[in-house]
Amino acid sequence: MVLTDTHTHLYYETDEAKRMQLMHRCRDNSVDRLFLPNVDAASVPLMFDLLNAYPGNCYPMLGLHPCSVKDSWEEELTVIQPALYQHKIYAIGEIGIDLYWDKTFLTEQIRAFKLQINWAKNLKLPIVIHCRDAFDEVYQVLLDEQDENLRGIFHCFAGSLEQANKITDLGFYLGIGGVVTYKNAGLDKILPQIDLKHVVLETDSPYLTPVPYRGKPNESSYLIYVAEKVAELYQISVEQVANITTDNSKKVFGV
Repeated sequence: MVLTDTHTHLYYETDEAKRMQLMHRCRDNSVDRLFLPNVDAASVPLMFDLLNAYPGNCYPMLGLHPCSVKDSWEEELTVIQPALYQHKIYAIGEIGIDLYWDKTFLTEQIRAFKLQINWAKNLKLPIVIHCRDAFDEVYQVLLDEQDENLRGIFHCFAGSLEQANKITDLGFYLGIGGVVTYKNAGLDKILPQIDLKHVVLETDSPYLTPVPYRGKPNESSYLIYVAEKVAELYQISVEQVANITTDNSKKVFGV
């Protein structure tokens, strides 16, 4: 069995011994494939440091997180963009729009989002979308930019069935993480109505920790709890969930 964490910030752990323990626990829980989105220019070297330490398990992405889009966002992108051509990259991400904390930079977030979508199209790469309190805005950008090269993952999906159908109709996959284990989140009611062919698994570690460790820092090894919950909801085995969602991740990332 091979589980794929399609979204983890495991590189935030820079202590080598602790990082090694995190990776060992991943292997113990069959989480053998880790896709790493950076968030800003400062996180690029952290991500590549983890990649260099575990090249057989880690797959890098590059992008500017919408919460990192401030007055200097264009300068951030001038630092990030050259790395696209210095390493093998598997997606542009995480990118998108976040209006939860601050709506001040909405115009800039949209501009940065569209610019990075064009990076992805030019490089024939998928995108990994961050969307918080901004579904309509993100969806409109996707409609504006839609063509045969636009594809990817809607990270940390926790929306309605209608929103899920809109996303999958565009050919995007739904990133399902720890929220599916939360009793009152409602995702457990929606997910079984969505074909598993549209789903990939993720942790977003160190955030959004699944039950039974909710309230503590998340880690990629906890993907097993997400997989177990998804298996329960679809009434299939964890092995089947792992096989289907890992195959889906290979279709997205090409590896």
